[in-house]
Formats: sequence, C-alpha cells, structure tokens
Amino acid sequence: MQTSATNSPRPFLILASASPRRQEILRAAGIDFEVMPADLPEIPLAAETPEAFVCRMAEAKAHVVLARQPSLRFPILAADTVVVLGNSILGKPSSPEDARRMLRELSGNLHTVLTAVCLLCPPDQHTDSAYEVSKDIRVASTEVKFLPMTQQEIEDYVATGEPLDKAGAYAIQGFASKYIAWIHGDYFNVVGLPISLVWQMLKR
Repeated sequence: MQTSATNSPRPFLILASASPRRQEILRAAGIDFEVMPADLPEIPLAAETPEAFVCRMAEAKAHVVLARQPSLRFPILAADTVVVLGNSILGKPSSPEDARRMLRELSGNLHTVLTAVCLLCPPDQHTDSAYEVSKDIRVASTEVKFLPMTQQEIEDYVATGEPLDKAGAYAIQGFASKYIAWIHGDYFNVVGLPISLVWQMLKR
C-alpha cells in the first residue's frame, strides 16, 4: 500500500487514484493522504454528456474503495479528468497513433478540461449513529488554447512517451507546456486535481 511522504499515522484522506500528478498536488498543498487506487474501465455511456461521465466515474471510483474497505473512517477522494473538444471526449490514448490523432485535433484549437471530484465521508469511528456516508461531487472546468503543432512536433512529442497515459494525450506541466497558448481557469485542474476545490470540499 502506497502512502504519502508524511509520517502522520492518521492520513487526512484516502486517495482513490494511483496518479503521480494528483499525489504531487496533494503533497504540495500539505494534505496528508494514503493511496488506495481504484482501476475502472472509463467508457462513456450512449448520449452521456462529458460532465455526467466524469461525475459518474469519480463517484464509482470512490465507491470501489469503500466497498473494499467498508471499515474506513477517513474521507475518500476520487477524481476523473477528461479533455472535451467540441462534442467529443478525449480520454487517454489507446496507442501512439491514437495520441497523434488527438494532438492533430487539439492543434490550434480551444478545448475544455473537466475534472469531477467526489468526496465520500464515512462517519467518525467513535460515532454511535447509524452508518451513513455523505457524498459531495463537484466539477471544475478550464479552457485551454493550443498553439498550432507541426506534424514533426507531434511526432517528437509522442516519441517522448508522455502523451500515452494522459487525458487528451498531453501533460500541461511537461513537454507539452510549450504548445499551450493560454488557459482560462484552474491550472491544477488541467494537471488532474483542482486543489482549491478539493480544499473547499474538505473544509465543508
């Protein structure tokens, strides 16, 4: 079982994700956590909107962890991020060629990054009340404008391997940073976890 870099014997929350980016964001914000990944197939339903899809996936991931560890008494945090271009959802590419296709579509265009955050809060272990779990799901949205990319730039970027496990086939904090003209909204949302939104939810 992976844990945060802190020495706290009582993690602040359970992170239902193996994403190194999400872990780095939580550490940088000084939030203690323990990692319990939830791996689920991420397939949109017919006629499902991008927002409905990410909300469904985030909630499902959180419930997977709770089902595995029903005695948990810490908040469970799950998130799901997608890139939306027009009416199309761009998830993680299935192959280098799929990554090339996504990057050609993003090149020179404006797209939206959606991240749904789900927080499941079991009751405190010392409570005498009936077992109930509270749920809070919210969505962050950020607009991102890509610079035009040449075919050679796309080939070179795919060759780095960075796009292959990223929604939309790019990492704004990595080699793709030089192709981002501007963003409107939360930068950390594009990385994979809107940390200010998470903090508001935890405080609530």
